[in-house]
Amino acid sequence: MTTATVRVPAKINLCLGVGPVRPDGFHPLATVYQAVDLHDEVRATVRDDAMVTITVHSELDVRTEESVVPEDEQNLAVRAARALQRATGVTYGVDLAIRKAIPVAGGMAGGSADAAAALVACNEVWGLGLSKHDLEPIAASLGSDVPFLLHGGNAVGGGRGETVSPVLARGSYHWVFATSARGLSTAAVYAEFDRLALDGDVAEPRIPDDLLAALRSGDARRLGENLSNDLTAAALSLRPELADTLAVGTEAGALGAIVSGSGPTCLFLVDHEQHGLDVAFALSSTGTCADVITSTGPVPGAHLVS
Repeated sequence: MTTATVRVPAKINLCLGVGPVRPDGFHPLATVYQAVDLHDEVRATVRDDAMVTITVHSELDVRTEESVVPEDEQNLAVRAARALQRATGVTYGVDLAIRKAIPVAGGMAGGSADAAAALVACNEVWGLGLSKHDLEPIAASLGSDVPFLLHGGNAVGGGRGETVSPVLARGSYHWVFATSARGLSTAAVYAEFDRLALDGDVAEPRIPDDLLAALRSGDARRLGENLSNDLTAAALSLRPELADTLAVGTEAGALGAIVSGSGPTCLFLVDHEQHGLDVAFALSSTGTCADVITSTGPVPGAHLVS
C-alpha cells in the first residue's frame, strides 16, 4: 500500500491527579482517559527517499497565532515518523497530510493524536506489520498521551501519563466542549501549578474510587459529580475568564464541568444529545467561548479508514 489514511480521536481526562514535580522535571500523574469522537485525519503517502514532509489543513474556525500548527520537524507527527524510521531502520520516507478538527493547544491532545495516527499510517505504508503493542514504546517516547491515543476507549494512565491500561466501563457519554480563542501552553500551566504549590504540600496523585465506580455502572450523573482536574487552579490563574465559561455550563444544567487537561477548553458532561444542544446554546449565547462542539465517547483510537 502506498497511501493510508488514519482517523484519530481527541482525548479528555475524566480525572487528572498531578503529583509534585520530579527531579527529571516531569510530574507523576493519575488519570482516567476517554477518547471522544472529535477526530483528526492523517494521510501518509510513501516516498522512495528518506524525507518526511508535512502539510496541514485546519477545519477549525478559530485562527490565532497559537493555533498555527508547525509544518516542519517540530510537528509531533513528523517526529513520530522519524522515530519509527530510527526504530526499524526503514529507508523509505513519507508525505504526511493532516486534516485538523481537534482544537490546537486546547488540552485535548491534538498533537499527540496526530503522532499516534502517523505511527499507524507509516507502519501501514512502509509495510512494517507492527502491532499497536509494538508501537507503544515509540509512542511513549513522543509524549504522555500518545500511547493512549493508539488504543482509545477508556483507560487508566500512570507514570507521567504514558503507562496506560484499560478500565472497565459501561455506556456512552455525551459531552459539550467550549473552546477558547487563545490556546494555553501545557508547559506554562505546569509551571504555574508548581508556582502555586510552593506554599503547600502536593500529595501523590490518585484516581477517585467513586469515579471508577461510576464508569463501571454507566452512571453519568455520578460520573459528573466526580470529574476532577488538579490543573484547574493553574489554568484559571493564567486565564481567569475560564471560570465564567464553567459557570455558564453549570448553570445550564451540565452534570459536571471541568477544564480539559491543561486547558483552555472546558468540558461539560450532559444527560443526552438534546441536553447537550441546550447547554451548547447557553454557552454560545453568552459569548464566553470561541466555539462550542458536541461529542460522545468512548470511541476507538487511531485506526485505518478506506
